[in-house]
Amino acid sequence: MMRKFGLMLFVLLPMLVFSQAKSVKIAVMKYNGGGDWYSNPTSVPNLITFCNDNLKTDIDPEPGTVEPGSPDLFNYAYVDLTGHGNVFFSDSEAANLRLYLESGGFLQISDNYGIDPFIRREMKKVFPELDFIELPFDHPIYHQKYQFPDGLPKIHEHDGKPAQGFGLIYKGRLVCFYNYECDLGDGWEDRSVHNDPEDVRQKALQMGANIISYVFNQ
Repeated sequence: MMRKFGLMLFVLLPMLVFSQAKSVKIAVMKYNGGGDWYSNPTSVPNLITFCNDNLKTDIDPEPGTVEPGSPDLFNYAYVDLTGHGNVFFSDSEAANLRLYLESGGFLQISDNYGIDPFIRREMKKVFPELDFIELPFDHPIYHQKYQFPDGLPKIHEHDGKPAQGFGLIYKGRLVCFYNYECDLGDGWEDRSVHNDPEDVRQKALQMGANIISYVFNQ
């Protein structure tokens, strides 16, 4: 009996620790390949502050940094990935990331201009059977506290292309949201970084808050 109880305690302990945690934690993904995963350092902290102030969430103000192959990945409800260049997942990293997403995790990807061919290639390692699909404008992610009837707001101009929101849907659940030709992450940064008009920053932060709200309420 004591042996069975010990096993049950071992299984339940992580759940108990999580339930007693002071706040939910989210993270930035540190990946290999040479891309600048560390770009936009003020983005996620600013998004957290905006969500805690306007959605009344209880997110730890200090985002974590996590690698795709780390067991720590499962400590985060939401992970943000961005950059301008190459992204590379090893087979074991891709498998771990898939398990995380299958288990209820969420990955948000910002095209910081230049990441597109690499992230599409690497996410195929994670879900070979899935393709990114453009989400319709009536998708709930655009209609949380803030309304975006025309889909993603355009934050920064690149090649004259429209902003598009793509998703990977696994067994009916959106597990990855990819904002393309939009630069949400740039819009979340301190205003002094890009000197964006305040109304543009607000649109970026509001759309980010919608993503967080969608993830937390799935």
